[in-house]
Amino acid sequence: MNTRMNGAESLLRTLHGAGVDVCFANPGTSEMQFVDALDRTRLMRCVLGLFEGVVTGAADGYSRMAGKPAITLLHLAPGLANAGANMHNAKKARSPMLNLVGDHSVRHLQYDAPLSADVATTAAPFSDWVRTATSAETIAHDAAEGLAAASGKPGRIATLIAPADIGWDEGGVIADPIPAQPARNVDDEALACAIGMLDKDCVVICGGSVLEDCNSMALLKGVADQTGAALMAPTSSRRTERGAGQVHIPRIPYPIDMALESLKPFRKAVLIETRPPVAFFAYPGRPSLILPPDCEIVQLADFDQNGVLAIEAMADALGARRAQVIDAPPPIAPAIGQLTYASLAAAIAAAMPENAIVVDEGITCGRDIYPATTGSAPMSWLSLTGGAIGIGVPLAIGAAIASPDRSVIALQADGSAMYTIQGLWTQARESLNITTVIFANRSYEILKQELYKVGTNPGPDALNMLDLTRPNLDFVSLAHGMGVPGVRVDDAQELYRMIVSAAAQPGPFLIEAVL
Repeated sequence: MNTRMNGAESLLRTLHGAGVDVCFANPGTSEMQFVDALDRTRLMRCVLGLFEGVVTGAADGYSRMAGKPAITLLHLAPGLANAGANMHNAKKARSPMLNLVGDHSVRHLQYDAPLSADVATTAAPFSDWVRTATSAETIAHDAAEGLAAASGKPGRIATLIAPADIGWDEGGVIADPIPAQPARNVDDEALACAIGMLDKDCVVICGGSVLEDCNSMALLKGVADQTGAALMAPTSSRRTERGAGQVHIPRIPYPIDMALESLKPFRKAVLIETRPPVAFFAYPGRPSLILPPDCEIVQLADFDQNGVLAIEAMADALGARRAQVIDAPPPIAPAIGQLTYASLAAAIAAAMPENAIVVDEGITCGRDIYPATTGSAPMSWLSLTGGAIGIGVPLAIGAAIASPDRSVIALQADGSAMYTIQGLWTQARESLNITTVIFANRSYEILKQELYKVGTNPGPDALNMLDLTRPNLDFVSLAHGMGVPGVRVDDAQELYRMIVSAAAQPGPFLIEAVL
């Protein structure tokens, strides 16, 4: 198509023609031409976040559920820096994302204005693809290339830097969509080697698209049942289909000693869309790699290969069939009583609505919820993948926008909630069906545990830095101030009732669960 227009409009029409229909935005002056083009074309749903980390976290949640990228609209290097933590999480999740970052006009850059900074260098640590547009005529083609880079296998983070004048200059040309790079074929030699390793001394560790495909997990369970191999999943995965009717694949535990113990029996490992498991941090006297030192490892499918097809090939070669799923017992609602980690898990598991999307940033208090929900209604489970806290509230936004017919249950630690709490405002503005459960233990409990793991004997000053009291955070008031109704509960049965009620109603709701 040869329709000419300004650069901003040509870019948006190009992306819409390639299937992009949502823009998560926190724009500034250098992005006003894109704000105008979004308004004039009305081709995309525009979702405002009050902090850039909300914007990129929401784009991550959207892509995990929609299976395609949204675009973000960010402001110069400082705005991009604010967005970086959740870009990091999205990069570790292999979630496709295309960031559009405004910059000063070309003629203005030489004057070192207050917001001037190196946008490309700021983008580099959190992006797989970075480009700066150079003309209104080619900016749409740049965007098409960025979208193709983001949409390949695995998903990638692409960042296109758009100087302001290139957006407002006339001469934009709509570009044709560019096909994404397909997944690489699985190597026949690796397949044969993996099949030869499958026995009781072998663990198959699978992630990525395998955990998102119920049929693939059932087929892999059939392979494991036939050969005696064990199945495990990474500690964190971008999305896992689980609950009643689905194969349960246990996760490698987060605590280093538990992780080492869980993998200690194995002398062989087959990896599918994951890498050899590694401890989150180094600890005195403990290894960085979790598999035993003498463990033989075969990478059957890397991140840029199709694990689902690899499992099908393995099952065909072995004559294996889908395993018959034996469901765990359905959870029972807890009795009246004080909230503990165990009763918290029981309440959430019993209250889980059918076909929910669970966003898990529960950190310490949420440790019992994953196993407790094995027999709950079927659900999609989204985890914190990169370890940068503050993803839960915005991840829920993106998931809800991608799947408006499903309830979102956000399991949220109190300390990490404060990184992106303003995302509640976006939830209210967009009338999203999100029930946020805040685990109010009033401390960075996970950091207290880490403090002891490194061999310290902490005193009051050290513990004070990990404490969230004096004053206590009032999440119900914070939610009300941003248009989200909420309640505070300290009883397990009341928590169960409130989740059931909130999930059945439209719009967001917050429950502060005091432990």
